[in-house]
Amino acid sequence: MSAQDDRPLLVAEGLSKHYGPHLGCADVSLDIHEGEVVAVVGESGSGKSTLLGLLSTQLLPSAGSVRYRMRDGEERDLFALGEAERRFLLRTDWGFVHQDARLGLRMGVSAGGNVGERLMATGWRHYGRIRAEAEQWLERVEIARDRIDDRPDTFSGGMRQRLQIAKNMVTRPRLIFMDEPTGGLDVSVQARLLDLIRSFVGDYGLAAVIVTHDLAVARLLSHRIVVMRHGRVIETGLTDQVLDDPREPYTQLLVASILQA
Repeated sequence: MSAQDDRPLLVAEGLSKHYGPHLGCADVSLDIHEGEVVAVVGESGSGKSTLLGLLSTQLLPSAGSVRYRMRDGEERDLFALGEAERRFLLRTDWGFVHQDARLGLRMGVSAGGNVGERLMATGWRHYGRIRAEAEQWLERVEIARDRIDDRPDTFSGGMRQRLQIAKNMVTRPRLIFMDEPTGGLDVSVQARLLDLIRSFVGDYGLAAVIVTHDLAVARLLSHRIVVMRHGRVIETGLTDQVLDDPREPYTQLLVASILQA
């Protein structure tokens, strides 16, 4: 790996977001490297979803910046990009897995169509090649190939989440944002989904930011953890170190499962 490759993939500095008089998050700085999973945890209202929206440029900051290392090696200020350029990144080089699959899928379009539209965003035009690639990705996320023409509204919750992952992974993104991807799923379904995410992170060197209230999910998936409270980062470090020996009283309460997310 060259010295250039050692640079962070994404760098956030001093991110703040206000909703009128209300604070979403304040002065958050972090970096993310290729192949690294960062978990953002905290109770409801801690600012973790606001931070995810800022990092993925779906929210504009009140202050601060986010820089991203493009595939050509150039570092770009994401909020200096045009809206169309940011949307293109989200459709190609990034992915976003929502807790509610209806936000990430077109429910009235076939499973294959959902996957194929990401390929079309990167210039694929041959119908046969698009369909074949979609079939392969459905199989990789444990959805039978003969469901390719079925709509997501006929799928179970776990299948919808796996379809979201296939849709995001088909363009070989370098960075994926995940907002409570296992929320509301049965434990056995969660386990299958987490295994898939772990395998793709390992196989493709993905970087990922995952927002979760479930510390077991954070421990299983992430290398580093960011603990938020009242819109601010109060503790961060290697996941096992933070969860096994938390310094902050609030983190200690989270680990002890006293606070409810």
